[in-house]
Amino acid sequence: MSVQTLYSDGARPVRRVVIAGGGTAGWMVAALMGKLMGKLLDIRLVESEEIGTVGVGEATIPALHTYHELLGLNEAEFMAATQATFKLGIKFEGWKAPGEDYIHSFGLTGKDHWSAGFQHFWLKGRERGLAAPYGDYCLELRAAEEQRFAHLPNNGMNYAYHLDATRYARFLRGLAEAHGVRRIEGKIAAVLREQPGEGDLTALQMEDGSRIEGDLFVDCTGFRALLLGQTLGVGYEDWSHWLPCDRAVAVQTASVREAPPYTRSIAHPFGWQWRIPLQHRVGNGLVYSSRELSDADAPDMLRRHVEGELITEPRLLRFQPGQRHEVWHRNCVAMGLASGFIEPLESTSIHLVQRAAIRLMRLFPAGGIREVDVREFNQQTTQDLQHIRDFIILHYHVTERDDSALWRHVRTMAVPETLRHRIELFRETARVFRPLDELFAENSWIQVMMGQGISPQHHHPVADLMGDAELSQFLNNIRSQVSRQLAGLPPHQAYVERLCAPYRAAA
Repeated sequence: MSVQTLYSDGARPVRRVVIAGGGTAGWMVAALMGKLMGKLLDIRLVESEEIGTVGVGEATIPALHTYHELLGLNEAEFMAATQATFKLGIKFEGWKAPGEDYIHSFGLTGKDHWSAGFQHFWLKGRERGLAAPYGDYCLELRAAEEQRFAHLPNNGMNYAYHLDATRYARFLRGLAEAHGVRRIEGKIAAVLREQPGEGDLTALQMEDGSRIEGDLFVDCTGFRALLLGQTLGVGYEDWSHWLPCDRAVAVQTASVREAPPYTRSIAHPFGWQWRIPLQHRVGNGLVYSSRELSDADAPDMLRRHVEGELITEPRLLRFQPGQRHEVWHRNCVAMGLASGFIEPLESTSIHLVQRAAIRLMRLFPAGGIREVDVREFNQQTTQDLQHIRDFIILHYHVTERDDSALWRHVRTMAVPETLRHRIELFRETARVFRPLDELFAENSWIQVMMGQGISPQHHHPVADLMGDAELSQFLNNIRSQVSRQLAGLPPHQAYVERLCAPYRAAA
């Protein structure tokens, strides 16, 4: 279909942007758009206090720094406002097999050679009895284990955050409104199009009778996908044959110990459990397959697996892993849960909103929506989602667990060809290659594949060129440097309290 058949030549300039829905997704988009284009656009966000938000995505990944830099955020102020803690990685407990665990850290492990990654030298060292555990060569992993943290010169510590999603949305709302974004309270009664059942979106019809007209609409209405799915009829690609968990139940509890700088992901026969430590409480949840655990039994199961007094009642969420066939269709762009959802593992939901918001700014159709921009946006989004999808499937598929039908299924299921190739390449050669712009670094794939039990059969021949003495010195020097840096780091909890104290006092 040509551009001309979709839009008139020199089509309607986009000046009025309407964001349907608040929460983390809505206010992330609004804050960035307001900051970068607030003087050029009329931006309105519609939300209702009566409609709750999901608000359980409380763990992030390091890429969030890019978004915060674009907004010009003060880190300590943000952390005090959202009760955030630092996150150096995720501890996977029982994913390979019951009783075994490993940490997927955000740091760089070891030191690469021009011809081969560090894992090849480590594998050779292990073969010769010269190597310590793989994690001993990564500062972030060791700091997570010892519950230590500090900012280091030259971005020497790679980290993310645990945050209160509701407070984060409120914090971003303040930034957005300071840049001219207008919030409209109310419920959407109908979504209007140029003609009944066809054409672009023209306005949101509110329950009070008012209309909010726009040139571009951003659908942040969560799983409902009120604009893109229900009104424009964009279909959904189901990934549940690869990702069997389709439910989550979440609850908040009081803290009973100091917050560690990592998320806990604990495997169970019916799925898995998260624990996310904030400054003032802990976020907890079960992610499970409705075939293994009933919705009626899930809240009690969660209660049995949490620590501390319950602050909230358990909240049930139903979801279908997958993605919309298009996330930008006509003059509507979906973000957050409205665009698709993989599952909570590896904390990618907030990142996908960030990527979509930045991508929209780069492809913003100020002079009119063009099919070529829409196609590029959708193509990049699909690529992002499929890369993350494969990484999540890896955790399930490569396992020794066989204590339920869920785990027996994921162990033997056919996986996407893109993932199958990566697993075979690493298993046979220890090689990992990261496509351009893929979220997860090579070291992430290495840590998870080895943590889940893949032991490469071969390594790069360049590692064989080192004699025992040289290889031992190479490995020991890296490990010693990590140990020296670790010794200089303060306890994580104390560091967070000291960092946030001035902003807490000001509040």
